Amino acid sequence: MNPELLALGETLGERLKTRKETVAVAESSSGGLISAALLSVAGASAYYLGGGVVYTGKARMSLLDLPREAVAGMRSASEPYALLLARTVRERFGTTWGISETGAAGPTGNGYGDAAGHTVVAISGPVEFAVVIETASPDRVANMDAFAAAALELLVRATAA
Repeated sequence: MNPELLALGETLGERLKTRKETVAVAESSSGGLISAALLSVAGASAYYLGGGVVYTGKARMSLLDLPREAVAGMRSASEPYALLLARTVRERFGTTWGISETGAAGPTGNGYGDAAGHTVVAISGPVEFAVVIETASPDRVANMDAFAAAALELLVRATAA
């Protein structure tokens, strides 16, 4: 795993354990890297309660019980959709924080008009944020790493206080 992701996972793991906070993850084009970074820390069960790779509409329905009607009119790689995923995963798992990521890793864009390297990461908890990330790169693996790092960094910033 990318050393940057491991370092972010360690920072968050220790921080969440110290604060006695928990997290759940709904990620898409990062393919599980957000969860992997969080789970790379010994004692992760103290703060990581679960998550899933919500890569398709079927996965969204099966894993988060979010029907098509709940997302009607939302683009999948948009701030409202990312916030909905973060809120939903937080509520489903009863955690302090929910993290989501949804975008197009590449080498081509997605079916919704987003270019490769476009994603939105969001967190939901005591504070909420959604951030659009544009790498402008078709490199799938590099984008997956960048998307996961952006999501983890967002939670690092939110828990800094």
